Amino acid sequence: MKADLLLALDQGTTSTRAIAFDAALRPIATAQEELPQHFPSPGWVEHEPEDIWRGSLAALRGALQGAGGDPRRVAGIGITNQRETTLLWDRATGRCLHRAIVWQDRRTAPECARLRAEGLEPLLTERSGLLADPYFSATKLAWLLDHVPGARAAADRGSLAFGTVDSFLIWRLTGGRVHATDATNAARTMLFDIRRGDWDDDLLRLFRIPRSVLPQTYDCAAEFGMTDAAHLGVAVPIRGLAGDQQAATVGQGCFQPGMVKSTYGTGCFALLNTGEVAVASRARLLTTIAYQLGGRRTYALEGAIFIAGAAVQWLRDGLGIIATAAEAGTLAAQADPAQEVVLVPAFTGLGAPHWDAEARAAIFGLTRGAGRAELCRAALESVAFQTRDLVDAMRADWPGEAQTVLRVDGGMVASDWTMQFLSDLLGAPVDRPVVRETTALGAAYLAGLQAGLCPAPGASGATHWRLERRFMPAMSRDEASRRHAIWQDAVRRTLTH
Repeated sequence: MKADLLLALDQGTTSTRAIAFDAALRPIATAQEELPQHFPSPGWVEHEPEDIWRGSLAALRGALQGAGGDPRRVAGIGITNQRETTLLWDRATGRCLHRAIVWQDRRTAPECARLRAEGLEPLLTERSGLLADPYFSATKLAWLLDHVPGARAAADRGSLAFGTVDSFLIWRLTGGRVHATDATNAARTMLFDIRRGDWDDDLLRLFRIPRSVLPQTYDCAAEFGMTDAAHLGVAVPIRGLAGDQQAATVGQGCFQPGMVKSTYGTGCFALLNTGEVAVASRARLLTTIAYQLGGRRTYALEGAIFIAGAAVQWLRDGLGIIATAAEAGTLAAQADPAQEVVLVPAFTGLGAPHWDAEARAAIFGLTRGAGRAELCRAALESVAFQTRDLVDAMRADWPGEAQTVLRVDGGMVASDWTMQFLSDLLGAPVDRPVVRETTALGAAYLAGLQAGLCPAPGASGATHWRLERRFMPAMSRDEASRRHAIWQDAVRRTLTH
């Protein structure tokens, strides 16, 4: 039986999706499971670990069944995941001690403020490339160790294992035999020295994290162990691993320095490939690992927006003014252009380049003439405005020549209206690929690379990326600048510092 299938597991914030790809990286079957979120206190966001596990296994089985159902054809599983989300489990039982603390969670904002006040942020940034923000895993893990009864003592005994979602899934899939992660996920914990490629003892001491709880780190394409045969029918190798935004970078074929991609899901994340140089940002962007192959790290500048598609979910589920996400684009196109309503979607604070954990959402410019259409337009425009802020910051930081084309992916790119406005605001082409689930595509590529099915990245980028549509700017630069200035004024009035 020829192993000619690749299974990609994309474990996200609101759902888990698995896609089966053929050897040419064409998607042939998909399965998806919703993932409930829990909000026990204002600014707190959690997942039930067993929901993550059950949904992931069900999605893998569903995609495999849709591709013919024979697990012997699977050359490898590639996993990509919501990053920074933090889990802590008992090594003996595999049971988590607490719900997963999601990347969006802001409960450790006071601790991050303390770190900044004590002048510790420069150390964090120099070693990890990150900022003292509750977004990252270190303060979440420290919170679990301090607030779950007996957790710190158990960790000191070596009885506990920490992981982001990728590590937790590998542990479960391999029946507890493998505790592993890759360089891209490790780079998001605020505990990893991204230049040395190892856990940092100074950062571990700062957060009182025992090294014994940490997973082993590997390349993005590596042997991560075999699944327990009970899960898929036979033991299947896990061969690819990357955090969701890094996997999307790989899926978009952004292998050359200067290439930029932006993913629009629950949040929005833009990455600029900076090659073998870890560029220190002057604009409060993140310096991170884009991917690691053959022991060599490729770096990126990253801008993180916490709320993108989640703003449309708020219109649908919070306000009830639309029935489906697709309605937002239709209504936005009908909005009165004279109504310049601006939504600053700081529901869980503002990310790059502001990093204001205490900021909260606000709407400006409301009149009696504003209605559903204007709110939908404001929500969609907020994504483009935030993207421009990131791209402007990247251009200021990057010493090389950034490419002017933005490659986009994620659920929101289905909206032609949103992509056109994005192109207008940036004054640059926006490329939408044929395969829009580029996060899963990147995970499949990494597994296929390790399995010998996919070629290594070449000078021309990647053969698996294909263009579906290019959006070209149609708005004048003066008008784009005027609109952006209105947005910037709204953000200034929202910031708390």
